Amino acid sequence: MEAALVSVATGVLKPVIGKLTVLLGNEYKRFKTVHKEIKSLTRELDAMEAFLLKMSEEEDPDVQDKVWMNEVRELSYDMEDAIDDFMQSISDKDEKPDGFIEKIKSSLGKLGKMKARRRIGKEIQDLKNQIKEVGERNARYKGRQTFTSTKNETVDPRALAIFEHASKLVGIDGPKADIIKLLAQEDGRASTQQQLKIVSIVGSGGMGKTTLANQVYQELRGQYECWAFVSVSRNPDMTKILRTILSEVARKDYGGTEAGSTLQLISKIADFLEDKRYFVVVDDIWDVDTWDIIKRAFPATSSTSRIITTTRINSVAHSCCSSFNGGIYNIRGLDMVHSRQLFHRRLFKSDEDCPSYLEEISEQILEKCDGLPLAIIAISGLLANTERRENMWNQVKDSIGRALERNPSVEGMMKILSLSYFDLPAYLKTCLLYLSIYQEDSTIEKEYLIRRWIGEGFIHTDGRYTAYELGERCFNELVNRGLIQPAKTSEYGIVKSCRVHDTILDFIISKSIEENFVTLLGVPILTIGNQSKVVHRLCLQGVEEGNSPVLTADLVFSHVRSLTVVRGLLKIIPSLEEFRHLRVLDFMYCSELEDHHLENIVRLFQLRYLNLRRTKISKLPEQIGHLGCLEVLDLRGTLVKELPASIVNLGKLMHLLVNDDVKFPDGIAKMQALETLKDVNASIQPLDFMCGLGQLKNLRNLRVDLYFEFDYHTEDTNMVGEEHNKAIVSSLCKLGTQKLRSITIYGGRSLINVESLCLPFSAPIEDLYFHFTSFPQVPTWVGSLRNLQRLRLALEGLKQDDLCTLGALPSLLCEVGFRFLKIFIYDAYFKQVDLMFGTGSMPKLEKLELNEFRMVEANSLGFGIENLPRLTSVKCIDVVGDDGIVEAVEREASTHPNHPSLLFQIFRF
Repeated sequence: MEAALVSVATGVLKPVIGKLTVLLGNEYKRFKTVHKEIKSLTRELDAMEAFLLKMSEEEDPDVQDKVWMNEVRELSYDMEDAIDDFMQSISDKDEKPDGFIEKIKSSLGKLGKMKARRRIGKEIQDLKNQIKEVGERNARYKGRQTFTSTKNETVDPRALAIFEHASKLVGIDGPKADIIKLLAQEDGRASTQQQLKIVSIVGSGGMGKTTLANQVYQELRGQYECWAFVSVSRNPDMTKILRTILSEVARKDYGGTEAGSTLQLISKIADFLEDKRYFVVVDDIWDVDTWDIIKRAFPATSSTSRIITTTRINSVAHSCCSSFNGGIYNIRGLDMVHSRQLFHRRLFKSDEDCPSYLEEISEQILEKCDGLPLAIIAISGLLANTERRENMWNQVKDSIGRALERNPSVEGMMKILSLSYFDLPAYLKTCLLYLSIYQEDSTIEKEYLIRRWIGEGFIHTDGRYTAYELGERCFNELVNRGLIQPAKTSEYGIVKSCRVHDTILDFIISKSIEENFVTLLGVPILTIGNQSKVVHRLCLQGVEEGNSPVLTADLVFSHVRSLTVVRGLLKIIPSLEEFRHLRVLDFMYCSELEDHHLENIVRLFQLRYLNLRRTKISKLPEQIGHLGCLEVLDLRGTLVKELPASIVNLGKLMHLLVNDDVKFPDGIAKMQALETLKDVNASIQPLDFMCGLGQLKNLRNLRVDLYFEFDYHTEDTNMVGEEHNKAIVSSLCKLGTQKLRSITIYGGRSLINVESLCLPFSAPIEDLYFHFTSFPQVPTWVGSLRNLQRLRLALEGLKQDDLCTLGALPSLLCEVGFRFLKIFIYDAYFKQVDLMFGTGSMPKLEKLELNEFRMVEANSLGFGIENLPRLTSVKCIDVVGDDGIVEAVEREASTHPNHPSLLFQIFRF
């Protein structure tokens, strides 16, 4: 992957060079003086960009180089703003802005004017003088050799393995047993004096406190009436934390409601838990005051309930235990045996041993890691991208130095993270540092993150792959290197979200501030004095009434490229028209946002990303179509019911996300850049939309609701209904011949089951999901989808012909059986099914899940799971059957070759 357009290393030099290159086109040759200056400036900037990229690989550049690098980066923002402002100022007032490149083409004639010619000449000469002045301060263009690395395009299974379930976690069994024993111990008091039992896990960052607490939680929570797991972090949003606890214990979503003040929430939780046995984990507590508030929600007299807390701070652990009847568990590092297992699991395949010539150096590296899991994960992630040569691994070991030996919990960990960071290519450094805008303990959606990367200009299409596909590769590589952790995976094993460990977040925040990459306001651990006054990417996290004037004092907002409001006051932000060069605007979950706040948004002619998700916005500006550079628009969870007519003029919009009650205007066929379109309710769309949908030649991801509610009692309405039906089926067929990769359909049985939807054998569809509808049999056209990899389909009954149809899917299956299938989920809807897996039927199956399954007498012989050699997990949910049949299946699992590592669970109905 080539260097990103925008990066932490080079600022916006690359976009500036691109824009200057356009000025070197044939149309500008008549302006000889200007042409000459631009050419000279471009050469100078090319050299500087190459030097900055080399210097970005230096872990510790000297002071002079560092100052020069910062000056060039800051100057790049000034240059881009100057060029953009110039081109915007000479355009017609009523012209639709469509980005700088298009502006140049539409403004060629205007540059013939003497005044404009003199002005651009002066702008270019001024920029060149500034470059010359900065360059004279640093005459040395040099770079030193760094580690070579390889790039991973998909998530490495070995990287995911270290985050798997308890049976595969290294060194977890002993500590987990210790915690469970502490929770079970009686305090010896009289029953009238018995209190709630608590255990506080304490240890430094990266020791695995959260992982340990979560494993105990997963094992024990089913023994209690209600349960909750909540993360606190250094900058706690107390209302959000208490809402999370209330939502989880009550099994009701209070996240989007006004559930009350802190005291009201505490009262609601305490009242709900008063007569119940509960189990709660309160993770990552940083101060005693925070715990003093949270603990009030837990009735102290519930002697049969249990709480686990985790913290890095001993005084907090003691405070937790003194509140109730409890004990402290000091978490220890891994011993050498477990350290070696974790290290090897990430670096080598299951059937592969460490090469003999690397054994000694591996042991030396592990000694430096001192049993710290996060350190082992980070360093193994680095080595996984380094050649397996002794001298290369020695360089890594020597780079760690003696830091870990001096202070394994802080200084050494920072050294390892620094080493891992400087081994990253420039585009990955940029993507990683961008995570500093997210709060501690956040769960970050992969799709959301990648779209923001694209909006910032960090990633762009290279012709072979879309920008989103390249973003996925960046995401996967950060997972592979252990710098981000998988948070949630889909039922198909696809990573859907990630988390950033607190220690890693501390590191990337410090690097972001050092590079003036992100400005964070409202974060308690930071003061505005630590950060540059010139802001490029602004993120508000918890700005309150009392501290807002101090936080915004003396800041320069004129060069801001992105604005994110996580939690804070909108009124401290200047009017949107002050952010003239904004590329990314994110108000997700901002409850204060109202329609009038968006009045000036159409003046943001460079805006690429707009997220209004879960806000109270009810309508978009009528002139939203003037945002000609917009690529992502997220309106999910808003009050918007109808899109403005001008939205179809957004010729660069790639991802459009709306609620399923939003009506589209005519002209959808004009939006040829669309790649993602969710969620479309076909029944409320105009006929023009139904027809135009099939003309979106670049659409790759579609989610559509086909529940039609037309009234067929009159001839006229019948005609309307038939026209809509034919139009949507025709459009879906057309999309199937183009670039569509994933389609999710809600309802639509009346349209699809009559075989009217006929997709060609060459259809590129990889994911096909049907919800809230069932079929008497597998539609025959499904068997023609040769690229299909994932299928969700509800049948009224499973027949042999259905299995034959599915068996013809070459990307998912093979002609002699399900040769490549890894996950098989079967919802039986309490029907009797005689299911048996024969020898060789699913040789690569890893996960088997049977839901609402009624066992029959034939199942007393088992399912034949001994014929599934790769099986790692069997889950039977809501099973109906007599004890003898269930026991027979359990015995079959106990004799499987993968026992006892095989995870087997049966939940009786």
